[in-house]
Amino acid sequence: MNEIIPWKEWITFIVPYYYKGKRGRPPKGIEKMLRMYLLQMWFNLSDEGVEDAIYDSYAMRKFMGILGHVMFNAIRDGLEKKGRIMHDGTIVDATIIEAPSSTKNAKKSCDPEMHQTKKGNEWHFGMKMHVGVDAESGYVHTIEATSANVHDITVASRLMREDDKVVYGDSAYLGIEKRPKILADEQKMAIDYRVNQRPGKFAKMPQSPGKDWDCYTEYKKSAVRCKVEHPFRIIKGIFGYKKVVYRGLSKNLNRFYMLFGSANLLMCAWAKRKPCLRWDVSAHFRENGRKIE
Repeated sequence: MNEIIPWKEWITFIVPYYYKGKRGRPPKGIEKMLRMYLLQMWFNLSDEGVEDAIYDSYAMRKFMGILGHVMFNAIRDGLEKKGRIMHDGTIVDATIIEAPSSTKNAKKSCDPEMHQTKKGNEWHFGMKMHVGVDAESGYVHTIEATSANVHDITVASRLMREDDKVVYGDSAYLGIEKRPKILADEQKMAIDYRVNQRPGKFAKMPQSPGKDWDCYTEYKKSAVRCKVEHPFRIIKGIFGYKKVVYRGLSKNLNRFYMLFGSANLLMCAWAKRKPCLRWDVSAHFRENGRKIE
């Protein structure tokens, strides 16, 4: 944590939004709260466990409510300023996050914002996280949250950047260039959509030079598209976040902003690009304003 996180800059940014302690117990120090919050994200700890450890539940709830989105943007903008995010290309993908389907709760109902969907031969109940990943570096630059029954292709246009020239995706995004939102935007119409075909398309084709070329083309697409799986692996495999911990999409989305921001930090550390994240957070927010949308 000390090697890749610019603590002084982050604390300077958080000070204007931090709980002032007008009621209840005085809040803990910002750095201690930030360290506890990051550890909660990375080790998938419960709110109760963290609150019992620091004895400051009200400040913790306030802290968690404002941190995710703005810190994700600060991490992403810092990577851009240091030249780690290259632009010109985006990889789009989505993953399902399970939610409890039980009705044994106070309201006797499931979360109304979560829905079920079928993937392969299995049914899943929960939400979807849609991400846009830089095609060159693999860092996450855009996040969207929807119910699990929303098709991947309907959110794809919101994951692209204005300067993208090529977009990669799996077979769920076939026909994306014909979508009304794409046809209505001249910049998005000019993008080169390199979408993988369905796996079974070439199975019944006779062996020929044309088939070999198509398979080679699919291989080259997949070699780039696979970068989008790395953040999902970190979120689910390393941080252990396979099920939602809150009701509703907005609270879970705020948590995912911090999780994917942390995944970007971890990938940066793995790439041995230290100190790639020692940017001036204070200057960033002076330029972009301190108001939280």
